[in-house]
Amino acid sequence: MLTMTILIKNREEIKKIRKACKIAGKVLEAIQDKIAPGIDTESLDEFAEKMILKFKAYPAFKGYRGYPKTICASINNEVVHGIPSRDRILKSGDIISIDLGVRFKGYYGDVAATFGVGKISLLAKKLIETTRNSLYIGISKAQAGNKLGDISSAIENYVNQHGFSVVRRFVGHGIGKQLHEEPEIPNFGFPGEGPELKNGMVLAIEPMVNAGSYEVEILKDGWTAITKDGKLSAHFEHTILISGEQPEILTEFNYG
Repeated sequence: MLTMTILIKNREEIKKIRKACKIAGKVLEAIQDKIAPGIDTESLDEFAEKMILKFKAYPAFKGYRGYPKTICASINNEVVHGIPSRDRILKSGDIISIDLGVRFKGYYGDVAATFGVGKISLLAKKLIETTRNSLYIGISKAQAGNKLGDISSAIENYVNQHGFSVVRRFVGHGIGKQLHEEPEIPNFGFPGEGPELKNGMVLAIEPMVNAGSYEVEILKDGWTAITKDGKLSAHFEHTILISGEQPEILTEFNYG
C-alpha cells in the first residue's frame, strides 16, 4: 500500500507562504483590471511578471518543467496551461482563465480565476459562477478531522447538480516549499475517503469545470489542454490553510 506524506507547515513556513499567496492574489486582481477586448495574452503575461518582480518575488511557473511564461492564459475551450502569445487577442464574448504562481523566499502561492471579456453568454456566466461556487464549497470542507474526499465529492456534486462536468485529468495539490506537493486533490470522489485533514496543511484547491464532457486533450505545444468536444471550460483556484474552525483562504482577492 502506498504511503502519502502530507507536510504540516510550521509558523515560520506559513508566514512565508502567506506572503507568497498575498502577492499572487494582488497580481491576479491587477490582471483582472487589464482584461478587455483588444488586449493580447502576451501583454497580460508581461504585466504579471513585472508586478511579481516588483514585489521581490519570482514567477513560479516560468521554467517549471520547461513552461515558457509567467501565467497560463486559457481562452474559451482551453481548460488550463494556455501559453500567452501576442497572437491571442481577446474579443468580446470570450472567457479567459488566468492561473499564476508566485515564489517568495523559497515558498509558493498558487491562484486562478476565470473572467468574462466584454459581454458574455448566459451559459458562460453560469459556468463561471458554478465553477467559482464549487471552489468555495470545496474549501468549506477543508477542516481538520475531515477527509480529503469530503472536498472532492462536495465539488463534484455541486457541479453535477448544475449540469456541468469536472475535469478528471488535472487535480489540485499540496503546496509549500514545492509548487506541487502531496496530496493530489481530485475534484471528484467520495466523502469519508482519503487521508485525514489536519491543521497546518496547505492546499491548492482548483476545480476545472467543462460545459460539456469532462474529457480533454493536449495540443501539439505539449501544454495547452482543451475540451475534447470544443465546449467552454472554467477554472478557479485558491491556496488555503487548514487552521482552527474555518480554513483560511491565503490567495483571496477582490473578484469581479
